[in-house]
Amino acid sequence: MWTARTISVTGSEVSKLAIPLTAITLLTASPSQMGMLTAAASVPALLFGLQAGAIADRLARHRPLMIVCELVSCAAAATIPLAWLLGVLNVVWLIAVALVIGTAGVLFKAANFPHVAAVVPAAQRTEAMAGFHASYSVASVGGPGLAGLLVQVLTAPLAVLMEALSFLVSAVLLRAIRTPEKNTPAASQGMWRDVVEGLKTSVTNPALRALLAAGVTINFFAMAYTAVYMLYMLNTLNIPKGLIGVLTALSGIGGLLGAWITARLSKRYGEDRILLISVVFFPIEILAVGLLAGPLWWKLSLLALTSTITGGIVVAFATCMGAITLRETTPELRGRVNATMTFAVQGVLALGGLAGGFLAEFLGLRPVILICAAGIALSAVWIWTSPIRPTHLKPAHLKPVRSDLEPNSASAPATTSTSLTARPDQLIESKRHRL
Repeated sequence: MWTARTISVTGSEVSKLAIPLTAITLLTASPSQMGMLTAAASVPALLFGLQAGAIADRLARHRPLMIVCELVSCAAAATIPLAWLLGVLNVVWLIAVALVIGTAGVLFKAANFPHVAAVVPAAQRTEAMAGFHASYSVASVGGPGLAGLLVQVLTAPLAVLMEALSFLVSAVLLRAIRTPEKNTPAASQGMWRDVVEGLKTSVTNPALRALLAAGVTINFFAMAYTAVYMLYMLNTLNIPKGLIGVLTALSGIGGLLGAWITARLSKRYGEDRILLISVVFFPIEILAVGLLAGPLWWKLSLLALTSTITGGIVVAFATCMGAITLRETTPELRGRVNATMTFAVQGVLALGGLAGGFLAEFLGLRPVILICAAGIALSAVWIWTSPIRPTHLKPAHLKPVRSDLEPNSASAPATTSTSLTARPDQLIESKRHRL
């Protein structure tokens, strides 16, 4: 599973450069066409995200759907170089491919979340979540460079073959998994009622509500910051263009370190405590950027440090968010709760981007960045006032074992959280979105 996700997301990173370059350089796409092409990737999540979660909860086996999604995405991506070679490629074709791949991706992610719980033991789920986020960090570091090389050598349309191949390899690897799925499908009450049940659970469970509110808060202000980030770095801080890419790569490296550290610290202190600490440090990079002044060497040094730290914090937060969501949600609702979380935290991105751009027009770049730092800091209030913050903090490995537990339950991971739902077994793309 880990290898399949790493290969698949790396191929997707290549296409994020190759497809727009195909539209611009070969098809002379207009600004409006580029806008539609960009939006096509996120539209499926808004249209089908909640329904995908309901579908996932109805399945006894999630892996077949995941394999089909990867194969459909492979076929769709492969049509781009084929259509180019036949001379029939146009912007509408690219938009259609983006919609197909986006829809398949929504279904895949909806099925992947409960699939992890079905095949990964409870004691290893935090490590599994950390591994997936490490894959995204690897892709964010190596993907753009690989994309540039492939576009230079093969031309942009043929570079998209890399994405098609990555989907195919992912499907083959998933097909090779032999671990049986242990999932009891939820009884369906109809699509609308199933979706509403997932929404209701997400907002009535205090722990899940805190995670949802914190995720929405972070993503709104992070995207507002992203909207003005490049202008501020180039025009106000006078950072050389080439070094901005280096800072992004450092964030990916920080994400790898964050995944490694989180997987180890969670065994000793529990996911709750790591989440509580990581959310406090979330605004550190944005605040440093907003207050930064001085010579270039000082700016670059501080930006390199904060970018690396933030990359690790983002992965730590997202990993623990996923693990806690799995723990706090009953198996028959995991697909819908995860879909609700994804729908909310991804859907708010567009609003944040618009708000950041318009506010910068009236207030200026630096004030907007400082507002974003303060806004993201508010996310800590949601987490620290929720049941995720226990009354008595102590290391998870020192937590006493109850005498009424079953003999084999001592091996289950201890947690410092107050669970609010039944626990029969026991969550945010990267620096780009800051979650």
